[in-house]
Order: sequence, then structure tokens, then C-alpha cells
Amino acid sequence: MLASPGMLHHLLPPPHLAFAVPHAGPGTPHHALLPLSRLRGHLAPLAYASSRRVRRRASGTTVRASVGEVAPPAPGAVSEEASTSGPTKFSMKIPVGDRHILVETGHIGRQASASVMVTDGETIVYSSVCLADTPNDPSDFFPMSVHYQERLSAAGRTSGGFFKREGRAKDHEVLVCRLIDRPLRPTMPKGFYYETQILSWVFSYDGIHSPDCLAVTAAGIAMALSEVPNKQTIAGVRIGMVNDQFVVNPTTEQMEDSELDLVMAGTDSAILMIEGYCDFLTEEKLLQAVETGQVAIREICKAIDGLVQKCGKKKMVDAIDLPPPELYRHVEDISGDELVKALQIKEKILRRKALSALEGKVITILSEQGYVAKDEPSGASENLADIIEEEDEDEVIVDGEVDEGDVHIKPVSRKPPRQLFSEVDVKLVFKEVSSKFLRRRIVEGGKRSDGRSPHELRPINSQCRLLPRAHGSALFTRGETQALAVVTLGDYQMAQRIDNLVDTEESKSFYLQYTFPPSSVGEVGRIGAPNRREIGHGMLAERALEPILPPEEDFPYTIRVESTITESNGSSSMASVCGGCLALQDAGVPIKCPVAGIAMGLVLDTLEFGGDGMPLILSDITGSEDASGDMDFKVAGNENGISAFQMDIKVVGITLPIMEQALLQARDGRKHILIVSSDFAFHCLPQDEMSKCSPPPAKVLSLYAPLIHVMKVKPNKVNLIIGSGGKTIKSIIEETGVDAIDTGDDGTVKITARDLSSLEKSKTIIANLTMVPKVGEIYRNCEIKSIAPYGAFVEIAPGREGLCHISELSSSWLAKAEDAFKVGDRIDVKLIEINDKGQLRLSSRALLPDANQESGNKQQASGSTREKTPQKDNLVKMTTRKPRRKKQAEPSTAEVNNPVNNATASSKDLASQGSEMGKK
Repeated sequence: MLASPGMLHHLLPPPHLAFAVPHAGPGTPHHALLPLSRLRGHLAPLAYASSRRVRRRASGTTVRASVGEVAPPAPGAVSEEASTSGPTKFSMKIPVGDRHILVETGHIGRQASASVMVTDGETIVYSSVCLADTPNDPSDFFPMSVHYQERLSAAGRTSGGFFKREGRAKDHEVLVCRLIDRPLRPTMPKGFYYETQILSWVFSYDGIHSPDCLAVTAAGIAMALSEVPNKQTIAGVRIGMVNDQFVVNPTTEQMEDSELDLVMAGTDSAILMIEGYCDFLTEEKLLQAVETGQVAIREICKAIDGLVQKCGKKKMVDAIDLPPPELYRHVEDISGDELVKALQIKEKILRRKALSALEGKVITILSEQGYVAKDEPSGASENLADIIEEEDEDEVIVDGEVDEGDVHIKPVSRKPPRQLFSEVDVKLVFKEVSSKFLRRRIVEGGKRSDGRSPHELRPINSQCRLLPRAHGSALFTRGETQALAVVTLGDYQMAQRIDNLVDTEESKSFYLQYTFPPSSVGEVGRIGAPNRREIGHGMLAERALEPILPPEEDFPYTIRVESTITESNGSSSMASVCGGCLALQDAGVPIKCPVAGIAMGLVLDTLEFGGDGMPLILSDITGSEDASGDMDFKVAGNENGISAFQMDIKVVGITLPIMEQALLQARDGRKHILIVSSDFAFHCLPQDEMSKCSPPPAKVLSLYAPLIHVMKVKPNKVNLIIGSGGKTIKSIIEETGVDAIDTGDDGTVKITARDLSSLEKSKTIIANLTMVPKVGEIYRNCEIKSIAPYGAFVEIAPGREGLCHISELSSSWLAKAEDAFKVGDRIDVKLIEINDKGQLRLSSRALLPDANQESGNKQQASGSTREKTPQKDNLVKMTTRKPRRKKQAEPSTAEVNNPVNNATASSKDLASQGSEMGKK
């Protein structure tokens, strides 16, 4: 029978007594003595807890006696705010750059293992960490998933689509997920199989302070406060460079002028992850930026450690379950020389099959010797597989790049008793032993699996003009990694729309889409929407190529690059950079300079394998070296600087000297790949065996690419092109056959056509519509649109009419205009006057021989008469991308009422003009 809170109140002893409460909350000793007045708050909820499952881990917070408002904490100090009826709130201000971030925990998300709210300005990110109640079956990866979402309500917005609720993660949210995942994963201990989920939401955004780096730090704090036995605390910052000065966590306004966009994360002593983009920054400058960021991260981590000591939960160190140490000796003894031979096989598929066969042999021998009992998959392992597939199997398996050239071990339940070895234990140990043997071969023998030295690159071959109907194409092959890059050119309608927290219509006129099919590694797998790894690799290659694109005023096309990986054995994203650069040239894009990319690896502890103890840097790593090594450092750029970089590590951290060595070695690798020559050819090593791209890039626009012409008109003439309800612009498109006409408020007109003839027609019509007539200009072969008793209305350009008075129609006297002319006749006229209303007065008599004789003196006084072909004088051959639309000044009342503007006179106005001239 349950007792109500009132019943418990009567059953409690007097208030002066104290009771022991087991583990009342974080920071509270086990069986701490609490006064009875505080014990009532702990016992009351128990009356309603009969149906609640008891969790293995204790939760709750320590309640302090202080009540009321608490002043903001001093920088680096932990503040507590609590009441007898509410949870304890811990807060801390941490200095970051030229301002502070506020960290709050304990008062929100109390049922999670840990939760935290981090505030920068008015930008607030909430992060939580939760663990499963029971461990998953052993596997060779840490079962962690990361989800990040930007709520539109954070910026006071709601989705404009039919579904008002946020749904699938957007690309930039996926990229932030990867920024959070990559530095946390190396800090997780081996043998910890409790599924861990990190959730981050942006709840408030001020448009000034970016939430992405804040989310990295928030996730790191939440993980440090949770029960997950991670090794070290991590934090993240962004580094910008404004006016040659480094800025920590720059504002969005500062980032617009920054030459560098560097996001990095690490611990108080080492770097865990960096990713950034720049406009060919030197290695020296980049190292200085990383050093600046490392100092800021160190201070944040020290402050977080103080918060963890105050309110962090006890780490689940006892939950770590490692394979038995004696199993390593058994696996090494059995595999021995056969493993060494298998690792020396150069071809990836054959090497993978040999290692798989050897692994099966080791399991068989140990089973025959009675050490291993065969495992049977349990329901738990099946559920985990379902979860991985439902979330994103590549997120868990591939974020560390282990998919390329590595055989992944699926979760299998560990059922045998501990005196026997589990089959999954054997697989885990065999993988570690294989990695150890591979590293030893590189350090001791100086040779890698494919026979190369640590500094040597794989052979390179490239080919352009592979696809005849594509606007540009290139096939780039480096060893067993191959990328097929295709470029498509289009107009503004092909731009990629960007949907973010800022309420603006932004779009990208250049984007790269990376595809990694399972066939590229000889496997059968899922095909569908791009996974997180594909989105991340695509963005890295895109930002590497972006600095070499021509200015928008020189090349008005929207550029789409597709990189399909047809073979993969490491460095596929850097192959996309090389292939994309060649495809851009093949499409006729006038790039500023060629770029290339290379992936660097690392064997950190060489002393273990008989080396000198110095880290060994590997150039152009393969998939197996990526999986077995300690680092994957991708660097793209030209021979003078870096345009994009990304580093993932599998150890506790990389120091600045190691990073400097890797950057300098990567620069040498890029120089070997890249030749600055007339045809921007790529070549392979050694240099005496140069193999240029054959056939080379075309460097001219494809016959199948659209033609785009950009012209400038006066901003107040744009309405003439559009017409009422878009009627005029639609008629131009239909009449000329062009694909599209785009107008900007600044007077930019962009015409897209498939052939030159339709393009020229549309240019002529638009030029005539927007021309500004000048007195003295002559217009040939103009059509008479209508006739009145006092004169004829003549169209000098489409939509532009003027009055040729009866006195100006002929050198002889006419009683009526219709006596000599009819509608449809064509005559030559001269503009002789523009009145105050913008009405045009024309004369045909001025061009007749008799009239010219009489007006010769007037012409000499006013200057020679020049014939006018309006479209030739008004067309400006400029090519610019569509600029950001700027709000123009409101048009005058006359312009609103008369969309064709004052320069175009209506027939009614011209009729009144003729009547007045007749009276005169």
C-alpha cells in the first residue's frame, strides 16, 4: 500500500534528528547525514514512485540551504543557487576571447545523465548526454550518436513550408554534428559499450554569436559532467583573422571580413580536431592561429574541470570491459608470419580477403584448442544493428574514416563465461594485432603495405573530356582511389538555397556534391540520401575549390560539381578536390590557379616498434593506414598556401610540433602533385615519369552549356522590362525563346539562352525598352502605329512612340496625314524635341533633302547628326553574378501610375500635344 505525502509527514521523527540518505546527488558523499527538514523533500516523491523503474545510476542534485537571488558568478568561479523546494543550479562564467560564456547546469534536464545550457551574448545552446541502462554487445566502435538542431523559434521564426515543425537535419546541422562527434570520440575508452546519445539544440540566437562552436563546448561540458568515463575534458573555439589579427570566437560581422575560418577542439594539453577554410593562408599563419586557439581551449578546459569537481557525477569506470590480456599473446602466436605476409599484399581487395581468411583460421584454431566458444547473435545485437541502420550507420562506423580499406566488426553478443574467449573478443584482438603489425612494418622496415616509403605518393593518372554531353568532366585516379568529377553550369535558378536561422533568402552559386557508393569498396550496401560522411566530405572539397573560382562579375554562372567515388582506398575527399579542379577547367571556368589535396597519416609511438621515438608522418595514406594510424589530416591548396584542411585523430591529442611537421610535409606533397604550367597538368612520382592529364582540360565553354549575358540598365527602367504582372518579360521570353531573364533592383539584367540567336534578340528588345532617347538621334525604318488629323504616331522602339506632326511629315503641304500615309507604313524620323512631360516630338521632314538643305546651318551649330542604333549604344557587355538585392528608393507617384515612366508618352498625351500644336 502506498503512503501519501501527508501520511509520511506524520510518520517522520522530530526535525532535530538526522538521517543517512544514500547518494543524494552529485557532490554528496554516500550516506551523508541530512537534517530531517531536508529529508522531507527527499521522501515525498517516493509516494508516487511505485511504477517507476529503479535505474542503476543514482540521479539528483545536492540541495543547499541558501535561498534567494544569487549574484552572477565571477569568471572561473562556480555559483550555486538553490531553494528547499527546487533543484540546485550551478553556474559559471568562463572567459573566452574578449568576452565570457555562461555555463548553467542542475536546474534543467535533471533526468539526463548530464545537461547544460551555455550562453554567449543572447545565443543559448542546450546539450544533454544520456546513456542506455544496459551495455550493448561488444564491438570495435563506441556506440555514440550526436544530434544537433537549430530551432527556428530561436530567431523568432517559423518554417514557411506546409510542415511547421523541424524535421530532418539540414546539411549545416549535419556538419555541426560532425564537429561535435569528432573530438569526443577519441576520448572514449575502449571496452565501454553503453550506448551514448548527445542532443544539442539552439534555443536562442541573436544573429551575432555563432552557435556551432558553442555546441561543441556545451557537448564537451555535458560529457564531462556525465557518468561516461571519458579520458579528458574537451572544448571548442573558432578562430578568425581580421586585419592580420587573430580573433577568438569572432562575431558574424567579424567573420564577413575574416581571411580565416578555423574551428578547433581539444583538451588542456593537446589538439583533437581542426577544420577550417582560408584564402591560401601559409602554414606559418595557420600554426599561429592553432596556437591561439589552443591557449583559449586550455583556459576553458581548466574552468570546466572546476565545475566537474563541484557537481560532476561519478564516472562508470567499472563498466569498461576489455578482452582478456592473454588473448593477445594467443592471437600473435597463431597469426605470426602469415599476418606479416597478408599485410604486404598491395591490392586492397586481396589483402582484405587474406586478412579475413586468417582471422577465421585464428578463431578455428582457438576453438579446437578449447579457448573459444562460438557466439550466437542475440536479440540485443539485432536491436543495435537496427538502431545503427535507422540512425545512420555511416555516422557510427565511418566518421573516423575507417570504412575505406577496413573490415568492420559487427556487434556480437558475448555469452561464454570469462574463462573462455568470446569470438567477438578474438575479432577485436585480431584487428588490434593487425594494426600493431602494420605500424611495426612501417617503423622498422620503412615500407608501407604497397611498398612506398613514408614520404612517397601513389601513382597518379587523370583524364578530361570523358563525358561528351557534360559541360565538364574529369577522372582522377591516385593508386586505388578514383573520383569521377562532373561540372554543370547554369543560371541563377540552379543556385542552392540556404535555409538557416537568419531570415534572409540566401543561395549558393557554387556547391559540390560528394557520393560514396558501396561499390567503390567492393561491397553491397545502402543507397539513398547522402549520409553524414558524404555531406562532410562534400563540404570540405567545396570549400577547398571555392577560393580559385573567378569573381562574380567575370563569370555569372551557377556551378555544380558532382564527385562520384568509383574506387576508394583512402583520401577520396582529396581526390574529389583534384578531380573537381580538372573538371572546372574542362568546363571552361577561368579558375585563378589549380589546387590539389593530400591526406597525411601518423604513427605516434614509434619507440614501441623499435623507432627513435619521434612521430612518423605518412604522406598520401591508404584506407588501412587511416584505420591503423593515429591521424587523418587532409590538406588542400596550391604550392603557396592552404585553402581547406581537416584533421581527425584516434589518440588523446596532437601537439603543435607534430602538426607543424605534418603541414610542412603536406606542402611538399602538394608541390609534387601540382605543377604550375600552361595546362595545369597533374603528374605523378617520380618526377622523371611525369604523366600529364590526357586529354587535357578543354578550357572553353561546352557547346551544351547555356549562354549567359549580363547587361546594366537604369534601375528605374527595370519595371519596363518586367511589365504589369510580369507580362512584358514573359512575352520577351516567349518571343525570343530564351530560357530565363532575371532582373535586379540595381538595374542588373541577366539573360540565359541556349543559342546565340535568341540571346541577341532578347538583348535588342531589352535595350530598346530601356533606352534613353536623345534629341538629334535618327531612327530608321520606324512603323506608323496610328494616324490622327494632326499627325502620325511613330514607334521608334518597341513600346516607345512619338508624334510626328503633320507639318513634319513632308516637305510639301499636307491637308491630312492620312492623305500621304497609312498605318503600317515605315519612315525614317529624327527626334527633335522632348518636352517637360517626356513626350517625344519627331520629324520626317528633317531627313528629306530639301529640309536638310534649309537646316544645314542649324546642324552645324548644334553638332553633326549621328544615326542611332539604340541597342548598340545602350548594351553594356558586363558579366556579373546576381548581386544581393538592395532595397531601392520608393518610386514617385508618376512612376507608379505610369509603369513605362515619363519617357514614354501615351497616345492620349500625344494626341493632346498634337491638338496644341495645331492651334499654334
